[in-house]
Amino acid sequence: MTLYPKLIKDALTNVRYPGTGKDLVSSGMLEDSIRIDGIKVTFTLKFEKPNDPFIKSVVKAAETAIHTYIDEQVEVTVNVQTRQLERPEPDKLLPQVKNILAISSGKGGVGKSTISSNLAVALASKGYKVGLLDADIFGPSIPKMFGLEEARPRVEHIGGRDLIIPEERYGVKILSIGFFVDKDNAVVWRGGMASNALKQLIADANWGELDYFLIDLPPGTSDIHLTLVQTLSVTGAIVVSTPQQVALADARKGISMFTNDKINVPVLGLVENMSWFTPAELPQNKYYLFGKEGCRQLAEELNIPLLGQIPIVQRICEGGDIGEPVVLQADSLTGMAFAELASKVVEQTELRNANQTQTQRVIVKGH
Repeated sequence: MTLYPKLIKDALTNVRYPGTGKDLVSSGMLEDSIRIDGIKVTFTLKFEKPNDPFIKSVVKAAETAIHTYIDEQVEVTVNVQTRQLERPEPDKLLPQVKNILAISSGKGGVGKSTISSNLAVALASKGYKVGLLDADIFGPSIPKMFGLEEARPRVEHIGGRDLIIPEERYGVKILSIGFFVDKDNAVVWRGGMASNALKQLIADANWGELDYFLIDLPPGTSDIHLTLVQTLSVTGAIVVSTPQQVALADARKGISMFTNDKINVPVLGLVENMSWFTPAELPQNKYYLFGKEGCRQLAEELNIPLLGQIPIVQRICEGGDIGEPVVLQADSLTGMAFAELASKVVEQTELRNANQTQTQRVIVKGH
């Protein structure tokens, strides 16, 4: 069996794109770069939109056409290409967003995403317009915390561009890489792929008008952090830690990263999570499982505010698991702690804006 490009094209004239009724060849959807290696065939199909509902069915139909009109033994690889979107200039991204807050932690397991979720809902409940971006590309947990694991955001053509429409829950606009990948499989991406995904969730989404845009970063310091400060002018960073000494050591590194004179993002303050354990049956008791006042001491040493201390309560974990942030229980001990945290964040953001100039994006030569 000898394969050649015209044979492939002839077979693909039998596949019609449902959106127009035209075949793949005459509609210009088949790229010219058909590669043939023995019985292996690779070609590319172009689609207008990244969320085109017909992509999977058309790819399957193209594979079937090759097997039907040429030979079942042919090994077919179909690449999909979507139209590149025109993005605004970097300094013109998110023109309707007033404050961009990076939520960070030096290490994993300190409850950063729990803090981000509840802070976002607490700010929304105070009447602010809030967006939450889950930038923890390799371990997205925001979809679960908001009960949105099955969400698949749609794309709309707005102002000449195809924009992702964030999901909305509890008054918060939400996007996460978790909406676009299989929740049961690990995301194994190189740094460049992860950074591009983050840029797309920022630049190619219809965030609209926001008072606070919270970005839940991965733990530690990584390409994602650098991509963020290169892409956006970040108003300030909030660093989350437990009172534990090992966590505080990492928190110190995280603070140092933001205040580094090359990045120069103001740190609005520290949030101490898991400050103490209070059992439901003994609400007055406090058990300091991870040490006492560790974040307060670090905040005083570095001369930055301690924004809040959040206790360990079983309801926080349960709320995260069932998609109902604990702050929704406004009269609970933890609900009040998060409401107080939100007030403190607003206070520190306004103070920062009144006394400091706007943060400058990190400019890397060649970008």
